[in-house]
Amino acid sequence: MWEHHADRFPEATAQVQGDRVFTWSQFDRRADGIAATLLAAGAHHQDKVAQYMYNCPEYLESMFGMYKAGLVPVNTNYRYTDDELKYLWNNADAVAVVFHGSFAPRCATLREQLPAIRTWIWVDDGSEPCPEWAVAYETAAASATSRTVAPWGRSPDDLYMLYTGGTTGMPKGVMWRQDDVIGSLDAASKQPLPPVPGWAQLEQRIVKPGPRNLPAAPLMHGTGAFNAMWNLSLAGSVVTLQGRHFDPIELLDTIALQRVNSMSIVGDAFAKPLLRALDAEPNRWDISSLRVIVSSGVMWSAASKAGLLRHNARLILIDSLGSSEAIGMANNTTSADGAGETAKFTLTPHTKVLTDDGREVVPGSGERGRVALRGRTPVGYYKDPEKSASTFITFDGVRWSIPGDFAEVEADGTVKLLGRGSQCINTGGEKVYPEEVEEALKHHPTVADAAVVGLPDERFGEAITALVEPHDGAVINEAELIAHVKIHLAAYKAPKRVLTIDTIGRAANGKLDYKRLKAEAVAQLGGPADAG
Repeated sequence: MWEHHADRFPEATAQVQGDRVFTWSQFDRRADGIAATLLAAGAHHQDKVAQYMYNCPEYLESMFGMYKAGLVPVNTNYRYTDDELKYLWNNADAVAVVFHGSFAPRCATLREQLPAIRTWIWVDDGSEPCPEWAVAYETAAASATSRTVAPWGRSPDDLYMLYTGGTTGMPKGVMWRQDDVIGSLDAASKQPLPPVPGWAQLEQRIVKPGPRNLPAAPLMHGTGAFNAMWNLSLAGSVVTLQGRHFDPIELLDTIALQRVNSMSIVGDAFAKPLLRALDAEPNRWDISSLRVIVSSGVMWSAASKAGLLRHNARLILIDSLGSSEAIGMANNTTSADGAGETAKFTLTPHTKVLTDDGREVVPGSGERGRVALRGRTPVGYYKDPEKSASTFITFDGVRWSIPGDFAEVEADGTVKLLGRGSQCINTGGEKVYPEEVEEALKHHPTVADAAVVGLPDERFGEAITALVEPHDGAVINEAELIAHVKIHLAAYKAPKRVLTIDTIGRAANGKLDYKRLKAEAVAQLGGPADAG
């Protein structure tokens, strides 16, 4: 599809970062160069290639090259330590790494420990010089004069591999067929792609260059990558920020300058700083071009959505319930015409809430189950049949992807999301999901962010313990916050203790490292070191 768009719209913009602009023709030919370089280095069909970069044009360009060559992109968290990188690349059986220059020292340290990686492609970011053992990205990108096609051609069964975060265990590679990725992303389209592939049908669906998308979320995570890939599939363009840390000012400047139409964020972790900037200077930015904001992965509060709509009433805010293992399970859409409640979602046609024995949860019953998606789902986890069997489950001949999101089904058929079972706290026989307590805490004016963990407790089994990051200048009052939660939730869900922390320390994808936060709570309370 991307090659076809390049042939039809060669001079249309494909990627932008700062003053760097690449047309579809350049995007296509440079990706040919990356494909040719990897093939010349001995890569074979469906070999794995790690992408170890911040957001940049080279990220999607090298991904395009891998698809051309029938290779498998492997996302790499740029926050990982040496041991984590070694585990990931060994587990993925990576044969090549595309890396930013600033990571050259770390790659140099790991090279001898990872002999299976034969090719290292260095992306210049103005930091470290190109090592003698690496190929300069620009040299590789310029190496093709025609379209690169591998001897084995292309197949809809070729894989895209997305490694999940390792906060509840070691990262695992989720294997998606490329055809299923595209089909899943297209499922919510008002004008879906033709069910039978064909260039004539595609041209009827896409008659001109598409919208301009900005992945504010990292491309190394599914939220950013899926939205960017889908926008390119619509013959659109992708704008990446130059900064390497989330900066709402840079983001708003870029939206206004580049006339961005859609962007992906990570819930309140991004929405709240954006809203504070807009509220502080409401007339500074023209964001009228922005029509759609998509979020997935963490809580996005109704209050934040309402605040963003005050600054652009034409926005459509889509809170998508999905994961690395299941795209588009449910959504919560907010616009000026109607608002959705926090953590309340409408199921998509292929999604149900199932009990452990495969029964569908009856709306309004109060019964809890796990959100399950059928249809276009991953092949499984790479080299992990046991985990695959526990996540991709067959009931009555139907295969379901069940990542572990617990929910209740309201009488009207909407779904109230409770959180991941892996973080569920059992206190006095009651199950409490951290996300709902965290959301209640974050509604208090002194709280900037919050995390909730369960600590061992002789009486209750686990005691709900909150760690809160105060707003600048605010003072946390423990008793006041406990009382505040009890106003919004059942009393047994209120924390027994509230601890202050300088920063919750969310990852780049907005998620929490509960293991680390639990250890911090234990340390503050003077408990045993092995309590987590």
